Amino acid sequence: MTSLDLIIRAPRAILPEGERAVSIGIANGRIVRIAALDAPASARETVTLGADTVLLPGLVDSHVHICEPGNTEWEGFLTATRAAAAGGITTLVDMPLDSVPTTVTLDALAAKRDAADGQCHVDVGFWGGAIPSNLADLPRLHAAGVLGFKSFLCDTGTDDFPGITPQHMRKVMDVVASLGSLFIVHAESASAMAAMAEVHTRRYADYLASRPKGIENLAIAEVIEAARASGASAHILHLSSADALPMIASAIADGVRLSVETCPHYLALSAEEIGNGETVAKVGPPVREAANREKLWAGVGEGIVSLVVSDHSPCTPAMKEPVSGDFGAAWGGISSLQLGLPLTWSEARKRGHSLADVVRWMAERPAALAGLAHKGRIATGCDADFAVFSPDAEFVVDAANLHHRHPVTPYAGRTLSGMVRETYLRGKRIDLFGRPSGELIARQTPAEKKELRRSA
Repeated sequence: MTSLDLIIRAPRAILPEGERAVSIGIANGRIVRIAALDAPASARETVTLGADTVLLPGLVDSHVHICEPGNTEWEGFLTATRAAAAGGITTLVDMPLDSVPTTVTLDALAAKRDAADGQCHVDVGFWGGAIPSNLADLPRLHAAGVLGFKSFLCDTGTDDFPGITPQHMRKVMDVVASLGSLFIVHAESASAMAAMAEVHTRRYADYLASRPKGIENLAIAEVIEAARASGASAHILHLSSADALPMIASAIADGVRLSVETCPHYLALSAEEIGNGETVAKVGPPVREAANREKLWAGVGEGIVSLVVSDHSPCTPAMKEPVSGDFGAAWGGISSLQLGLPLTWSEARKRGHSLADVVRWMAERPAALAGLAHKGRIATGCDADFAVFSPDAEFVVDAANLHHRHPVTPYAGRTLSGMVRETYLRGKRIDLFGRPSGELIARQTPAEKKELRRSA
């Protein structure tokens, strides 16, 4: 019998089949045994959880902007992964922009890995970028282990990561399909956005009017048809427009290889509650009306929207224009790594969803999206990544207690349900201020996936 390093006895645990009382045996960082709660076993360490906590698989956040190297004053690997661990997240996938250089070449990927090495409290993988000039780089980045490729269909505001046209998107999708990879896309239409007047205003309603749903809807339609024609797997990032849900559902029913995510801010906030000058809540696409939020929730419940991830997009406090309150000039992004689970759970339970639902949205499906079969599930053969969660505990958000680099949040003062008590990475408790033990992960090869299935 395998010698166990750790046994966790959990009266409540979320497994792929639902909630169960189990004992979990861990050896060499992997789950090797799942048995009855009181099944006899011995290990070097045994942890017994209380009935007021639930053992979740470590969450997987596949949409995170870590701005190191180059813009480390916005956010770095050490602080971002500390915030993630505090929020029950054990795996992040870093977006290819907001750092310098952007991850569009092999040299840039190497720079990212060098910057991250030894600084990560959780495991970190990387998306590559697809821009107009690097089509030939995509196979090389794929071979180097990126988990897929991101593009924008609109202006990004940065010269080193320009958006692509719908015509170039089709070329990217053809390459992605040939590689068996994934295309992920910020779907807002450049042509529709260019027709809107630039706003400089303290009124949130004016900012919202400058980014109407139609800008998203048009771009999403273009993504759908490119995916249909190419056969590529495509993923819509940070959906905010609920009006797009019917065409997304229709495309999926037609067999288009399409998936969609949304974010905690679209599920927890509403335009009506964002006051004039409250630029801390600016994000793009924008937070929309409460009625739109409820339709998004319906899409999540129906499975049209399959996952919920943070789009953690950090910046310095000054970049949020707190003095002027100018929504046009303020940075568009919300930092929520640490709060994503309690935010989503607080809103989900109000609408009759279970913790098992939240685990599917925030652990199992993001892991599957990124091709990380050994993450996001409590199952034999998977990494022993866990979050110990108290679903009924409440707390008031205090920005001073957040671990991302700058305590900037639109959730300050909000009462949330659910507290992460401990987080485990490969069977070891994460010490937020100890030596980081996260690893840099790459795309799994078919042989690695086959081995994981065999061990399960």
